[in-house]
Amino acid sequence: MTLRSITDASRATTLRMVVLRLITLIACTAMTLSLSACTSDEGTDKQSSGTESSSNQTVGSVAVFTPSDGVTISGNTPLNKWTKFVPALTDALREEGFAKKHITTSSADSLDKQSRDIQDYVVNHVSAANSSSTDGTAANSADDVTLIVAPVTSADDTTRQYGDYVSATITTATSDTANNSTSSDDATSDEHQALERLTSALTLAQENGMHVIMLASTITGFQPNAYVRMSTAEMIGTIQALKLVNKLALDTVSKDNPKNIEVLVPYTPQSSANSGVGAVLGLPSADDDDESAEPTEEGAQFAQEVFAGAWSVLQPYFKSGKAVSSSGLLTADTTADDWHSVAFACTKQEDAGVALRKRLAMTSRDDTHTRIDGIIAMNDYTAAGVVKELADLGYTGSAADINPSITISGIVENITGKKDLQRSKVPDPIKAPETDTETSKDSSTDNSDADSTVEQTNARWPIVTGYGAYVDVMPQIVAGQQWMTATEDRASLAKDTAQACRLLNAGTALTSSTLSALSSSKVNGKDTSTISEDLLAVSAYNLKAALIDPGYITLAEAGL
Repeated sequence: MTLRSITDASRATTLRMVVLRLITLIACTAMTLSLSACTSDEGTDKQSSGTESSSNQTVGSVAVFTPSDGVTISGNTPLNKWTKFVPALTDALREEGFAKKHITTSSADSLDKQSRDIQDYVVNHVSAANSSSTDGTAANSADDVTLIVAPVTSADDTTRQYGDYVSATITTATSDTANNSTSSDDATSDEHQALERLTSALTLAQENGMHVIMLASTITGFQPNAYVRMSTAEMIGTIQALKLVNKLALDTVSKDNPKNIEVLVPYTPQSSANSGVGAVLGLPSADDDDESAEPTEEGAQFAQEVFAGAWSVLQPYFKSGKAVSSSGLLTADTTADDWHSVAFACTKQEDAGVALRKRLAMTSRDDTHTRIDGIIAMNDYTAAGVVKELADLGYTGSAADINPSITISGIVENITGKKDLQRSKVPDPIKAPETDTETSKDSSTDNSDADSTVEQTNARWPIVTGYGAYVDVMPQIVAGQQWMTATEDRASLAKDTAQACRLLNAGTALTSSTLSALSSSKVNGKDTSTISEDLLAVSAYNLKAALIDPGYITLAEAGL
């Protein structure tokens, strides 16, 4: 082999070695980068997990205890039920940073079961917190726990027609008012024990640093850290009267052409053997032969408060003569204490129709119509009975006719988003239409025309109000048969409650600056941080924005 051949072979070998080294270097570099990336990702994941864990520990835990709704077989029930509020609250808590595993929910069909559930939760959590502080293990402290409690109430049938969120004060007396059995003494004892157990459990929770928010109702003898007032009987009566006054433009009405208004206050009757309330007040019944019909004690209180809310708005118009009652049950001298004059026993929807028929002094559509401009029916269940009776008696038109520039088709197009409504007031005549016999004695034709005009005016469909936002009544609201309904602002209340939980768990004081929906009210005679939102008034004009867009109901449920 020549020197040149050896040299060439050596160069080739060297070149191969260089190439191999380069390949090895590239491979090592790639592996290093890959490992570095994996390490970086793992570190990021750990850091993210650590941040989440830290955040969750800061936000803490929430336990929600609500009543069971029972079985609902139709849309003839209020829109706002506890089964609707709990998911909304859970979503709001997640948005506030609470981990799903730190949110627990529980429902109960009795105060006894609810009190035991809460007692078990509090005792277990206090024991766990004490154990973790002793052995040094990590756990949410009791300071980072908020209990949200909506006490189980024994509401009567009529009160339930307004929904689950109506406020009440729970005592041993109110918790047993719906019990009319011969074993009422035993029931009272059980309820008393349940209430004591619940009060003791909540007190123990607070003594160990937990916070308690009461939903809808309060408990005599227990002071919560915050109270969520969802709706009251007075608020329910007030909002209907306000919307009626606005729709009828009572401020512009002449006393020479007053509006005819009736207020229907339903109540659930009970046997006179168990209470003397009805006998003392002389309450009317849907059945003349049923002299024993009278309200439960709770029902009487609710009826009084709901009428007081409506009358606080209507009374000035009756005093000024701008509003009258065709039945004569409401006058300028009526006070809030006269609620019993417009109350009626209501065990079925037809009872509302019977009560209205008596107010109008009519028996059939062939009778001369009694003018009626507005009816406050108090809840949608009663309103449905009123609407049916008005149709049976031959009243014609709809609430949209009160403002002739708006048609039902226009309302529907507004709801479906096709156009906006342009509304304008159509003033009433200064004097009511009537037959002028003094100036038309010689003209039977003129008298006939005048009578016809009066009858047409009197047979116009009135404004009908209700409460509860029943799914079943949505089509009649769209059709203008029922002017309005109302309900609680469930979504806003859920968000407000979730914010309060975060603030309490963080040790931040609840003030109007930290929580805009916060005010103060008396609970057991003491000033208490109170969360509240205005009720949602719903008519055909805002049905889409108020109920359809937020997802409370669908277009199909609205009859569209």
